[in-house]
Amino acid sequence: MKFRVTAEFDDAKTGIVETDHGSFETPAFIPVATLAAVRGLDSRDLKDMGVEAIIANTYHLHLRPGDELIKRMGGLHKFMDFDGPIITDSGGFQAFSLGLGMEHGVGKIADNIFLEGLKNPDYKGEKWAFVDDEGVTFRSPLTGQRVKLTPEKSMQIQSNLGSDIIFAFDECTSPLSDKEYTARAMERTHRWAEICLECYDRRQALFGIVQGGEYKDLRIKSAEFMAEKEFAGYGIGGSLGKSKRDMLNILEWVNPILPEDKPRHLLGIGAVEDIFNSVERGIDMFDCVSPTRWARRGVLFISPLEGGNVRNKFRIHIKNARFREDAKPIDRWCDCFVCQDYSRAYLRHLYVANELTYFRLASYHNVYFMLKLMREIRDSIKEGSFYELKKEWLGY
Repeated sequence: MKFRVTAEFDDAKTGIVETDHGSFETPAFIPVATLAAVRGLDSRDLKDMGVEAIIANTYHLHLRPGDELIKRMGGLHKFMDFDGPIITDSGGFQAFSLGLGMEHGVGKIADNIFLEGLKNPDYKGEKWAFVDDEGVTFRSPLTGQRVKLTPEKSMQIQSNLGSDIIFAFDECTSPLSDKEYTARAMERTHRWAEICLECYDRRQALFGIVQGGEYKDLRIKSAEFMAEKEFAGYGIGGSLGKSKRDMLNILEWVNPILPEDKPRHLLGIGAVEDIFNSVERGIDMFDCVSPTRWARRGVLFISPLEGGNVRNKFRIHIKNARFREDAKPIDRWCDCFVCQDYSRAYLRHLYVANELTYFRLASYHNVYFMLKLMREIRDSIKEGSFYELKKEWLGY
């Protein structure tokens, strides 16, 4: 993998990541293809809308259909008929989502990524993932059987999948984790990262992941550790604090330490406001399931032209009765085929009727919307108008 910066504007920058399966421009929003598919879309849809790279899930593909089966089928690219760059996570996020995430009622997908979004911070639930110094033991949600992931196992699975960019195995912590636990998890992540560097498939590009939660000294220590290692790029993961201000503080601590000539990936983040503020602080790559997950829930993305703003999170809910006879497209700023061909009234009808066509159209629009936004952000960096575009969207 190669990365080269093509334009800079303060700390924001554009670049190109080159892999054996083609290249993609940064800053980039990477659609999530958890089980080798972006929900509701196929590979032809992805190609038509201009998706340059996707990210798939190591843990879930290991469970089904199995990474060894995918290897026998020629790897992920051939298996899902996607010829662009494919990224795979390490499975470390599932240590959080099925572990402390379930126990604490915290997620990185909806609006409860930060404590300020939690309805019940004292919630205690059952967890399905258990961490020790060797790795993570999961109780499979499919069979109930126990599955053990270690750094070595994660590297082997990702090698079998044949992805272009892979992540080192890490422990993703919760915003409810105290400093003592966060420090232990960070040190564990560092030990696992060294193991991954020893055993990963050299045909792939390995990214290290900076951990340390909301704690400045831990984040700086982790960034310095990762920056000294021979990684192809870096993820910023784990708990990003108790508020969005905490997340931005973390980026301001970490990004000056990480090498500028290697891409930085903010894991699991994809809200419009967060993308602008993170690009401004030097982030190159994002991934999030939110476009398709919100689409399935009847939520469609809109631009400032249609009243989208930070307060409504650039969303409308198509089930709302006011759209019953609305002949306008979802968004006049968006030029996807859904906005060109269909009305809000039709989308509302499909959603209320639970027609399967709705899920494809809504997912297509939301993913395309994010891709178009990233193109405009890249253009604004190249033209020196990033702050004007940010103010147009965020109001500040």
